[in-house]
Amino acid sequence: MTPGPLTVRYFAGARAAAGQTEEVLPASRSLDDLTAELVRRHGDRLAAVLRVASFLVNGVTCHDRQAPLPAGATIDVLPPFAGG
Repeated sequence: MTPGPLTVRYFAGARAAAGQTEEVLPASRSLDDLTAELVRRHGDRLAAVLRVASFLVNGVTCHDRQAPLPAGATIDVLPPFAGG
């Protein structure tokens, strides 16, 4: 059975760089694999955001970018936010 697709949701500057709020992609092995695919799809502008972004996997902060992503996961891309 093929793993379920991943939903990637973009916030703030990540949304502007990707040119969309959300997309569905085929399953990836890890967050590093997923971000490489996102850079291939969207280019250098998103790459710059991804280098400094935080990621939530199913609502939980992801610290291990090589850990396997769960099938059907939702990944939130959160760039640094200004303000206080």
